[in-house]
Amino acid sequence: MAVHLRYRIVDVFSDRPLAGNALCVVLDPAPEPVMQAIAREVNLSETTFPVDTGDGTYDVRIFTPNDELPFAGHPSLGTAWAMGPGRWTQTSSGAVVEIDVDDDGAEMTQPDPTLTEVDAAAAIAALGLPGAEGAWRAEVGGMTHVLVLTESPIDRLTPDLAAVTVAARAAGAPSLVPVRRIDDDHLHVRAFVPGAGIAEDPGTGSAAGPIGVLAHRHWGTADAVTIRQGDEMGRPCRIQVRVGPDGVRVGGRVAACAEGGLTLGPL
Repeated sequence: MAVHLRYRIVDVFSDRPLAGNALCVVLDPAPEPVMQAIAREVNLSETTFPVDTGDGTYDVRIFTPNDELPFAGHPSLGTAWAMGPGRWTQTSSGAVVEIDVDDDGAEMTQPDPTLTEVDAAAAIAALGLPGAEGAWRAEVGGMTHVLVLTESPIDRLTPDLAAVTVAARAAGAPSLVPVRRIDDDHLHVRAFVPGAGIAEDPGTGSAAGPIGVLAHRHWGTADAVTIRQGDEMGRPCRIQVRVGPDGVRVGGRVAACAEGGLTLGPL
């Protein structure tokens, strides 16, 4: 018997469709053996499979075209938004987060990140930066990024992607994420993840919280900052990060883009 699964594609960190970071949310329960294949078929940076567990809670599985992730930022926000307005508690294998949703977007709590300074030389060379103020391995919800703080412009970077993969793995992460301070309220970010099959990610929510924390500590940026990311790819993202005594919160606008159905089978 054929299996029919409804899906929605939403664009996260954008107030309009065909911008931001796209996400496919499969709304109907999917057989586990086909989840990875569906993500590969859709071929967006992530595809999610939520299961409503009642009382404003749901469990979620998150897949890239190649792997399952324990947690991710824009998939969490986009999935909750697709589930509908209200307050949701999302459980994935790496984190439990609360997400507040309205018609315009979503905002989530994030676990406090672990930040460990690492040698920056290989990252600087791989990214093609003239210099950097340091590099830190950031860990949150089972996700790991190498954050490279720099005062140099990053809009015209032409990184050596093979070298990015090597440098990131040497530091214990799949990604290199250069961060430039624009002013106390705005940061410019790019995220290169070639080792996971993603040359560049347009909007990286799992890195945004750690970036807000690190920028506040290192540069003294404001408690609330806006991250600009994805413009170089034609997928502009604007990510809101708040760091305070009540923890880290990450959010942004979400726009509906497409909806349809998958017909699979017989399985």
